Amino acid sequence: MAFELESVDFAFAGKRVLEGVSIALSPGRFYGIVGPNGCGKTTLLDLLCRFRQPQSGRIRYGGNYLSAYSKRQLAREIALVPQNFYINFPFTVRDVVMMGRYPYIPRFSGPSSRDVETVATVMERADVDRLAGRFITELSGGERQRVVFARALAQDTPVLILDEATSNLDISHAIRLLGLAARRVQTESQTVLGVFQDINQAAVYCDYLIFMCRGRIAAHGATREVLTPATLRSVFNVEAKVYFDDYCGALQVVYKN
Repeated sequence: MAFELESVDFAFAGKRVLEGVSIALSPGRFYGIVGPNGCGKTTLLDLLCRFRQPQSGRIRYGGNYLSAYSKRQLAREIALVPQNFYINFPFTVRDVVMMGRYPYIPRFSGPSSRDVETVATVMERADVDRLAGRFITELSGGERQRVVFARALAQDTPVLILDEATSNLDISHAIRLLGLAARRVQTESQTVLGVFQDINQAAVYCDYLIFMCRGRIAAHGATREVLTPATLRSVFNVEAKVYFDDYCGALQVVYKN
């Protein structure tokens, strides 16, 4: 298993955010995490990245407790594209993407030829190569998000975590970057976990959906099995029609006003 969560609880400022979360996530899948605002999606990702510690319960990664990994070891296993990325120092775009290679660069050493090649390839694929010499502080929100996505891809980890990673992107770049992640799942058996607000977008790319509600997992399973009107009614309190769309080749959802 990639991750195994057992009865995980987390509270923040006295408020229970996650309660009794138990799930096993297999490697080589694209997982979509969906649910109402404030249901604990980002907190769950924070726990998987070890930014926060569960107040009770256990989290394992690769069969070992998550706490057993050093920061450097974990950085070689898990890459994150955060919901918000703030940086005040004027690093160039190339420098920011190269930060994804830091877990592999020995202390007091410079990037290897492989590091340089990896960064150049990722920047081209993420369509940020033309921004290479610009300062990250000068970019628009969407441009910055693409750079951060490229940095995570350059980290070249078995697990990629996306926290609403395309929320600031136009449709073209969102499709491009999610496509890059999906291809890594298919060709390299990478595990991708992404929080999505757009359920239709999640249905196109994710083969497995996790529905969260009030800090708990309300439903999870193969997208074709759990993306149903009943699930959407229970989790979001909306009436919806779910159908297979031939054009995108995936389930899609339409709602009543």
